[in-house]
Amino acid sequence: MRKIDYLVVHCTATPQSATVEAIKNYWKNVMKWKNPGYHFMIKPDGEAVSLLPITEVSNGVAGFNSRIINISYIGGVEKSLKPVDNRTPEQKDTMRRLLKDLKEMFPNAKIQGHRDFPGVHKDCPSFNAKAEYADL
Repeated sequence: MRKIDYLVVHCTATPQSATVEAIKNYWKNVMKWKNPGYHFMIKPDGEAVSLLPITEVSNGVAGFNSRIINISYIGGVEKSLKPVDNRTPEQKDTMRRLLKDLKEMFPNAKIQGHRDFPGVHKDCPSFNAKAEYADL
């Protein structure tokens, strides 16, 4: 198993109507990534979709990917693409449950948002993940 130092929370920075398949196609065809950006993506209805086994490296945070597990919710922007925390109650519940399970597997891993890494100039995940999940 990989050494996991961080459990990283993301938003897709898309409308909540975006589909998992459309996002995966963007990574493959536009970004030319071999692996997805996240290990898990949470749909507005709360369904967590596993995109990649946690034993493999995803493309969530450049320079840190070998040491992280990436979890994202679909959304994070309003119609004008301005960052906004628009998580549904179902997404919040699923994210908390998933992070709790992963924290049990990796008790020393820090939970934080994409924006909390050095050199990142994004608002992702459009809320303060460190504060929200400090109790886990």
